[in-house]
Amino acid sequence: MTTQSPSGLEHKFCRFDGEVALEDGCRIEGYASLFGRTDQGGDVVAAGAYTRSLERLGKAGRAVKLLWQHDPSQPIGIWDEVHEDATGLFVKGRLLTDVTRGREAASLIEAGAIDGLSIGYRTVAATKDAEGRRVLTELELWEVSLVTFPMLPEARIGAKAEDRNDTLCRELAEIFGAARQTLAAAD
Repeated sequence: MTTQSPSGLEHKFCRFDGEVALEDGCRIEGYASLFGRTDQGGDVVAAGAYTRSLERLGKAGRAVKLLWQHDPSQPIGIWDEVHEDATGLFVKGRLLTDVTRGREAASLIEAGAIDGLSIGYRTVAATKDAEGRRVLTELELWEVSLVTFPMLPEARIGAKAEDRNDTLCRELAEIFGAARQTLAAAD
């Protein structure tokens, strides 16, 4: 889904596929956007769409913000690394557990309750393809948020975990996931 605020900032929602784990309770990494994939709003982000924006941010000494649910009053961490590669927009960062929402986000991710990423951006240039999809060719990236409802199901986030508690959390998540599937099949 794409939403637009009165200021013109758009939000694109992406889903965490696969298991999410936290390193030291706060490190996360993955893809906030995948090139060439059609999202649920019918948009496709083209390779290179973030290049100029990331260059401008770097030259200005600024960074892409890590927010909670696109709320600018609730920064929850820092993206230490944001770059494009052949796959899409890769992000790597830290949830700040000294911040209340950062602690809550870490707990929600570990429990499997939060499984989405969403990019906040302004469209600079776009075209329509033969199928009528909007192809986003240049974006001004403002932020990447952790969100409840994702837009691009194929987008992935993963993280590194080296703690026995993370293994236990993953095992519990698998058990609960199997239970959910069993309950859904029974309906």
